[in-house]
Amino acid sequence: MDAAAWDEHYSTTELVWGAPPNATVVEQVFGLERRVPVGGYGAGEGRPELPRVLDLGCGEGRNALWLATHGWQVDAVDFSQTGIDKGRTVAARLSRSVRGRIRWVHGNVTDLDRAGITGPYELILVAFLHLPPEDRRILLLRAAGMLSPEGTLLVIGNDTLNLVEGYGGEQDPALTFTPADIIADLAAAEPAIRVQIADRVHRPTEDRDAIDALVVATRPAVEDPDAPRALEVPQPPALDMF
Repeated sequence: MDAAAWDEHYSTTELVWGAPPNATVVEQVFGLERRVPVGGYGAGEGRPELPRVLDLGCGEGRNALWLATHGWQVDAVDFSQTGIDKGRTVAARLSRSVRGRIRWVHGNVTDLDRAGITGPYELILVAFLHLPPEDRRILLLRAAGMLSPEGTLLVIGNDTLNLVEGYGGEQDPALTFTPADIIADLAAAEPAIRVQIADRVHRPTEDRDAIDALVVATRPAVEDPDAPRALEVPQPPALDMF
């Protein structure tokens, strides 16, 4: 889908994905907050310098808004102006201090230079952003390069296995991925990036569970040439789609 198609998609209902953030994102971010200085910024203090998060493909902003309410300074990027406008509308109902933590950026995630996105960030979120494999690889390597020391890259999306065993989500096999695909995408960034989690997550829906691919990677505080290489995760059996 192009930007115009997503604009049309987002204009058909109040909130396509609902208001609550993704549960797996919440779980992973709560773990980060034990070591990243989060919160404590009041109105009138301006945008805090830390902690910074980049939400790539933010859509209507459900994750960006939740992150801002938890003290993160958010750059929320999407190529759908309608999606961003809806995020701003929801943000308008929140406190001034929360609104001040979000910078909405109308831009294409495949051209972050034009969007003025340079980093660094303590967290980069790529949630349900389904790109062609080469575009995805380029974006993830760019994201890895924008992490601050000890920063985290969190990638979650519809797993390829979801097409046959799960429910809903992206239906184009070329745009889904597995944890192993993401590890392969990030291989060129080793050892400056280390995969900490590579797993499949079952997400309850109104029907059967959806199956998501989750990868969490971090940039070490000091690059270690002897650090172990990325996790090896077996690929699922080849899918016969025809």
